[in-house]
Amino acid sequence: MRIRRDNDALHDEDILLLAKVSDALAHPVRIKIFQFVMKQNTSLKKVCNKDIVANFDYAQATISQHIKTLVKSGLIEVEKKDRYSYYYVNIGLHAKYANVVKKFIRQSL
Repeated sequence: MRIRRDNDALHDEDILLLAKVSDALAHPVRIKIFQFVMKQNTSLKKVCNKDIVANFDYAQATISQHIKTLVKSGLIEVEKKDRYSYYYVNIGLHAKYANVVKKFIRQSL
């Protein structure tokens, strides 16, 4: 039997992060958009709204609403230059979320 240490415990801030990010990723389109932005960022390409709209078969307004949710969760950050908004994955938050999910799974076993 494994003895659990205190660092395996989910704290209130971990629970809030888990809920907020999971909620943002609860829609298949948002997961696809998040993956697209991450892949583009990995290739060091800038991503703006028109790039996302061009790669998905959804209206621009629909894409904007999904991006708004991802930005609100903190998973995606926005950098505004002139009249364009460029999107970047918040790798730090993404890694923290992954760690909290691991803790949650370990606690549930």
